[in-house]
Amino acid sequence: MKHQLFALSLGFGGVILATHHAFADTPPQCAARDTVIEELASRYGESRHGIGLAANNAVMELFASDTTGTWTITITLASGMTCLIASGENFELLADDLPAAGKGA
Repeated sequence: MKHQLFALSLGFGGVILATHHAFADTPPQCAARDTVIEELASRYGESRHGIGLAANNAVMELFASDTTGTWTITITLASGMTCLIASGENFELLADDLPAAGKGA
């Protein structure tokens, strides 16, 4: 179980790094966490669906709207600033069972 969670966190890290690299020419969009969360809720109807700990004690959060299907990944730094990392459409919450230990995905 720990190996699967570790692999999943590496996958999220890879997505974040790839997205960051893809948008390296654009300045990060950051603000105080309360401001970002309020904007995601009021403008897009998004609420938090997932959370994880990233490098340097940053907190990664996944916000999504069950109604519109929009989603946003944010990173909150130790300083309290929250930055938008990625966003998109067609969010779908899955509840698949994890494969048994030693079995491939």
